[in-house]
Amino acid sequence: MDELTFRGRVGVQQRVLPVYRVPFFDALADACDGGLGVFAGQPRPDEAIATTDSLLVSRYFPARNLHLLRGPLYLCWQGGFIQWLEDWQPDALIVEANPRYLSTPAALNWTHRMNVPVIGWGLGSPLLTGPLSSLRKTARLRFLSRFNALITYSQRGAKEYADLGFPADKIFVAPNASAPRPTAPLPSRPTTFMERPTVLFVGRLQARKRVDNLLHACASLPDNLQPRLLIVGEGPERENLETLTKEVYPRAEFVGPKFGDELAPYFAAADLFVLPGTGGLAAQEAMSYGLPVIMGQGDGTNDDLVRPANGWQIPPDDPGALKDALHAALSDAPRLRAMGAESYRIAAEEINLEKMVGVFVEVLAFCAGAVRRA
Repeated sequence: MDELTFRGRVGVQQRVLPVYRVPFFDALADACDGGLGVFAGQPRPDEAIATTDSLLVSRYFPARNLHLLRGPLYLCWQGGFIQWLEDWQPDALIVEANPRYLSTPAALNWTHRMNVPVIGWGLGSPLLTGPLSSLRKTARLRFLSRFNALITYSQRGAKEYADLGFPADKIFVAPNASAPRPTAPLPSRPTTFMERPTVLFVGRLQARKRVDNLLHACASLPDNLQPRLLIVGEGPERENLETLTKEVYPRAEFVGPKFGDELAPYFAAADLFVLPGTGGLAAQEAMSYGLPVIMGQGDGTNDDLVRPANGWQIPPDDPGALKDALHAALSDAPRLRAMGAESYRIAAEEINLEKMVGVFVEVLAFCAGAVRRA
C-alpha cells in the first residue's frame, strides 16, 4: 500500500524529548511535506529521563519548563509555547492531552483562532473516583472536547476516552513503539539452554521499575534456573541496586545506559526480557529481536504488547508473581522459543514504528484532509 504524506507543516508539543522518541519524530517528519517541529523542555533532574535536542529530520525547539509541585498535584508550565507557534506556523498541531500542562489552554486558543486542527495524544482517561469526581470528569471532558481528535496508545485508552464522553469516531489507536518493523529474520536460538539462560532488563533505574524485586525473584529460583541477569540503564537507584546485588544476587551485571544500536548485542544475547515495574517501551524493541516478555501491569500499552502467547503480565509490586513467571519461563526452553517467535510476529505485523507513524498521518488526514499518496 502506498504511504500517505501530510501536505503541510506539523507542530508537536511534548513535555520532554526522550532519546527513544527520536526515530518516531524523524519518521513522522519524513511523512510531512512542510516539515515537523518538536517543542519540548527538560525534565526534573531526579526523573532520570535521557533526553536529547538532536533530531535528524524533524526540528527541535526548546521550551522553558517550570515544574510545580509533585505527585498527583504536579503541574508544568512551558514558557515560549505561543511564541513558537507564531514562529513555526504549523498547519496542524499535536499536543499531549494532559490538563496538568498549564500552557496548553492558551495554545488551544491560538489554534482555534488560526483555524489550525489540533490533535491530543494521551494514555487514556482512567475512571475518576472520590467526592469531586463528577466535577473533575466534567472539567476533563471540557478540556478534551477542544481537540479535533485524540490519539491513544491502546484499546483500553480508547475505551476510557469514549466512556468519558469523547466521540468514539474521533479516537484513534496508535500502538506505542520505539523500534521499526524487523527486517532481519527471527533470531535463531537453541531449544535448550547450553549455559545459564540470560534475562535482560532495559530501563531507568528508579524505584517504580522494581528492579529490586527482580533481583530477589532471581535469587529465589532453584539454582539450576537462576539466570545471568543483565541490567541496562542508569538512574537514581543504581547505587542502591548495586549494593543490593552484592548481598542478594551476585550473578547480576550492571552495564550502564545504552541506546539505539548499542542495545542490539544485549537483545541478541538474551533469552527473556523482563520489566517488573511500571512503564517500559523497550519491551516492543525486545520483541523485535524475538524475545518473550515478563512485564508489570500498567496502562493499556502492556495489554496490547504482552499476551499469553508471548509473555506474562504480573502485578507491578508482587515478587511472588514475578518469581512464578520467571520459573515458568526458564523451566521450558522450547515453549520460551515459541513465545519469542510470537513476539517477533507481533513486532513485525502489528506494533512497530511504521504502524504508529501511519496512524498519526491518518489522523492528520482526518483532521485536515490535506494528504497525498507518495
